[in-house]
Amino acid sequence: MRRGILSLLAASFVAAGGLAACTEHVTGTGDRPRIGVILPDSKSSARWETADRKYLSAAFKAAGVDYEIQNAQNDKSAFTTLAEQMITQGVDVLMIVNLDSGTGKAVLDKARNAGVATIDYDRLTLGGSARYYVSFDNMQVGTLQGQGLVRCLADAKITKPVIAELNGSQTDNNSTLFKDGYDGVLKPRFESGEYVKGPDQWIEEWDNTRAGTTFEQMLTAQPNIGGVIAANDGLANAAINVLKKQGLNGRIPVTGQDATAQGLQNILNGDQCMTVYKDVRREAAAAAKLAINLAKHETGVTDNKVYDPLGKRYIDSILLGPKAITRDNVKDVIDDGYVAQQDVCTGEFAAKCLAAGIK
Repeated sequence: MRRGILSLLAASFVAAGGLAACTEHVTGTGDRPRIGVILPDSKSSARWETADRKYLSAAFKAAGVDYEIQNAQNDKSAFTTLAEQMITQGVDVLMIVNLDSGTGKAVLDKARNAGVATIDYDRLTLGGSARYYVSFDNMQVGTLQGQGLVRCLADAKITKPVIAELNGSQTDNNSTLFKDGYDGVLKPRFESGEYVKGPDQWIEEWDNTRAGTTFEQMLTAQPNIGGVIAANDGLANAAINVLKKQGLNGRIPVTGQDATAQGLQNILNGDQCMTVYKDVRREAAAAAKLAINLAKHETGVTDNKVYDPLGKRYIDSILLGPKAITRDNVKDVIDDGYVAQQDVCTGEFAAKCLAAGIK
């Protein structure tokens, strides 16, 4: 009963505007296991609301556990308040996608001190105290981006290209891993003189508007940019919009990541050369299974360990494999049901989908 009352109070607080957050509560009665999840925002990537929330909810409902999923909407104060409410409500497990490692660590430490099991979902909280970490092999994501750009530049027969990098938010450890991955591919080519190192910027909070402004400045300073590493599809689209203004879209290869509907359309249109498909259903299923086991006080099963250089410890982890997507295999993402065909193959894209084998 205490859980139910507190959950209703929290929902009322959010509805009254106390928190800039999206929320979902499924609260039963008695002492059923309870899981709390905090997603980061809905602006940096569509996946958090269109994929993660949906698949986590489905898994929790199927297991018959009580759960609460909230979205902090990139507000650190709201993130902290949401976590404190969940801990007070008596969640058995708290799963977070941190906004930055400092805020994440404070929340995880509070949960640990309250005896709540903790999971870092998708993003590792550096120096944090999460018991488990579930994500993709994010270094491999970056490697696929780098390899994809190399192939696209070769296909376009662009020689000695100046490469611009639009990296993700520096407060997100995944951004660092992506960059380590694609820089590992590109650095030897810079050193050999095959490619030229161009402007290289982190995009605070993965803000797409800021990315567009930043890339416009890059292109003004170096009009001969020949290739763009964009850390996700949102940043890629921001760069593509700038290139369109200059009539350069489709002529300068741009990478992405997340296999969003918009990213797939940009690929079909020839404006984006590749993206990286991370099947969030698999990530959500793995994280949900782990959370459910922990909530029932059962053993959590993992298959990997990830080193936290700030915390100087190894964290039991589950890491999933990503997949490179080009125009040749956009069909795979839709066939998997990850992105709905009607969200991609609309209007002018209907014919392009047919040409790509999407029926």
